[in-house]
Amino acid sequence: MKFRTLFLGVVGAAVGVTGIAGVKAAFADEQFIPMLVYRTGPYAPSGIPVANGFRDYYTLVNKRDGGINGVKIAFEECETQYNTKLGVECYEKLKGKGQTGASLINPYSTGITYQLIPKAPVDKVPILSMGYGQTASADGRVFEWVFNFPTTYWSQASAFIKYVAHEEKGYDKLKGKKIVHIYHNSAYGKEANPTLEALAKRYGYKLTLLAVDHPGQEQKATWLQVRRLNPDWIFMSGWGVMNQVAVKEAGGINYPMEKFVGNWWSGTDADVKPAGTGAKGYKSATFHGAGSGFKVHADILKHVYGGDAAKAKENNIGEVLYNRGVVNAMFGVEAIRTAMGKFGNKAMTGEQVRWGLENLNLTKARLKELGMDGFTAPVKVSCADHETGGPVLFQQWDGNAWKVIGKPLSPMVDVVRPMIEKAAADYAKENKITPRSC
Repeated sequence: MKFRTLFLGVVGAAVGVTGIAGVKAAFADEQFIPMLVYRTGPYAPSGIPVANGFRDYYTLVNKRDGGINGVKIAFEECETQYNTKLGVECYEKLKGKGQTGASLINPYSTGITYQLIPKAPVDKVPILSMGYGQTASADGRVFEWVFNFPTTYWSQASAFIKYVAHEEKGYDKLKGKKIVHIYHNSAYGKEANPTLEALAKRYGYKLTLLAVDHPGQEQKATWLQVRRLNPDWIFMSGWGVMNQVAVKEAGGINYPMEKFVGNWWSGTDADVKPAGTGAKGYKSATFHGAGSGFKVHADILKHVYGGDAAKAKENNIGEVLYNRGVVNAMFGVEAIRTAMGKFGNKAMTGEQVRWGLENLNLTKARLKELGMDGFTAPVKVSCADHETGGPVLFQQWDGNAWKVIGKPLSPMVDVVRPMIEKAAADYAKENKITPRSC
């Protein structure tokens, strides 16, 4: 297993650029954040920009701000290849490092998240599975140590149906429509199915579920079925090479791309560019802005890349999944800062960071201070609500760039929250957990 360590804050150390090693510094205080990454394997096209976004934001906080309230961030990458077994090994390798152990863990895999959920309360390491993982963990009464804000797979699926209803000019127009969900045949890919099935019963659309086996390079049989079904809409929960292949296959059968909508892990630059002009019009969900036109990008360019725009571009600045890594890293940093507001400006323990995550109140004003005004929505977490039900955006590929389209859509909370509470209650019963009183 390959490990790559970057410890930041050494004067003159060359950091923030792929392939240049960092040097560990002896700080009076360090906040250690492990990074589970996949820069290799079939999911590398998705994993690389995510990892670069995390790395660059941590570097930015150290260089621009001098750390989190003066406490430098130290982090270490561990290569998982998006493999659950390797991911758990990485977690075990990194959880005890740093002055106070791991601050929090971002598994960046639903499969790894599922395996780490029982470990979190034992190891006192909170999990931030931002927009992925086990959707039931949105109920903080049962899942005290797991957070999946700003929104979940079930909420996203409900927002997709809301979007389709808007495009079809009414919920009543959904009756009889044919909707296909093409999904990665894994815990991740299956997450949206319960919501899509529940809403099919409510609105009368005809749902077909088509699984694609790992890693997703072979999809001929899937798209033969799509051609036969001729669906009105396609929703996709893919990842890595699966997305590239699907977009190409859709273009190959001349499916109308404006009716093909990926989830927020199926809509980055690497997913559409290989298909060339055939990808034009493809859409996907998201929960943050597209492109590199936000102040945080200017700050990264200045402080991390020394103004070298070519090097920043080489490291994916402004790509969708790079931006997601930046947003995810920011959430973690601000949770640590929130914890420091209660426990003091020193390296926080995992238990203290858990409190910071649960009490995170990221306002519009604070986002503006961070250079993220308009980049992502405010977030306010609570004891019972670890999701927050943030708005879902939709974006479209115009052949050259992603553009956010339409207005943000709120999830169907009346459908999703009862499902979450039931699933959490079932989990609590099965695992003999007494839910907290919030």
